[in-house]
Amino acid sequence: MIRVLIADDEAMIRSALAALLRLEDDIDVVAECADGEQAVVMAERLQPDICLLDLDMPGLDGVEVAERLRRTLPATRCVVVTRHARPGVLRRALASGVAGFLPKSRGANEVAEVIRRVAAGGRYVDPEVAADALSDERSPLTDRELDVLRAGRRGETTGQIARSLLLAPGTVRNHISAVLAKLHVATRQQAVLRAEERGWI
Repeated sequence: MIRVLIADDEAMIRSALAALLRLEDDIDVVAECADGEQAVVMAERLQPDICLLDLDMPGLDGVEVAERLRRTLPATRCVVVTRHARPGVLRRALASGVAGFLPKSRGANEVAEVIRRVAAGGRYVDPEVAADALSDERSPLTDRELDVLRAGRRGETTGQIARSLLLAPGTVRNHISAVLAKLHVATRQQAVLRAEERGWI
């Protein structure tokens, strides 16, 4: 049996998918979680074979959950599902060690097949998302500029960003100025939104 944890903040989707996967002879849904933090706690407790993670969840998103679990549960493999399959997010997901990536528009039988493939050691990326990713624009920002945006994505102050990244506040301000100029936006919030839309952070 393939032991699966499902994490999705939309209760109807989560319960429907769990019910459909439980009809499969070789899949056992061992947990249903409503957010990323709960997914990490339950995964570490139950050690499932596969974590099926919604990308857009409050707190930790699906990729952040996958990054944490890669460190604590290297044998557990993660599949991310998303309603908005932005190409940049795919690159971020693959860099974090996600083994599967597919849009929510796929049927439960297709999800089951992806789970089987990933459980057997394979990887799966939805072909349409992969094609889009190849033609998508690359980030013009440096890794450190992306770090600054990521550290301040929830409205953290310049001082908080500086402390979290072990930088001087003036250095953080310089990075933010460079980001605003490169992305042609007026505020850090606009920069974060644009970077999230393109999957750079």
